[in-house]
Amino acid sequence: MKTLAASRPLLWLVLALPGLWIIGRWATVPQAYGYGHAIGDSGDWAAWLLLLTLAVTPVRLLFGARKWTGWLLRRRRDIGVASFAYAAGHTVIYLEKKASLSLVLDDLGSPDMFVGWLALALFAPLAATSNDIAVRALRRSWKRLHRLVYPAAVLTFVHWALAAFDPTTAWIHIGILAAIETTRVALQRRQRVT
Repeated sequence: MKTLAASRPLLWLVLALPGLWIIGRWATVPQAYGYGHAIGDSGDWAAWLLLLTLAVTPVRLLFGARKWTGWLLRRRRDIGVASFAYAAGHTVIYLEKKASLSLVLDDLGSPDMFVGWLALALFAPLAATSNDIAVRALRRSWKRLHRLVYPAAVLTFVHWALAAFDPTTAWIHIGILAAIETTRVALQRRQRVT
């Protein structure tokens, strides 16, 4: 059982399941599960996995060094890369729907699309450097670079709120993001003081 829990391929299979479901539904029943569902679900999974990635530090600070918090810490980069993969899929679905560079550039003038592209631009170098080789090569700079996750996360959820037909769910997630980050900052400050 320990080997199963430590298996990265199994983790990646689990992380890929929602994406396979999205692709499968869109391919098999496009009338019932069309563009709106595919773009919404891919964006949701990108956001949920991002929240999970950001929650690892406060959870570790709150519960200490336990087996399950250690597992989360070791797999945080995998979860973050999966979040980026869903964001990239979300972008591909959008580009496929637009099917025209001029339409994409026209959309760039709207705040929701501009913020979304900016978030993706911040996430791209994080995903590209979320591997052991980059960690070793960048050393201390790696951590500084990966602090971009915080503004990228804010931009992601602002994009969601601006692009949604009903932004209520986005605002709930913004509240969750604020709670995660407030907890992280408070726990890190408390650790420095004690």
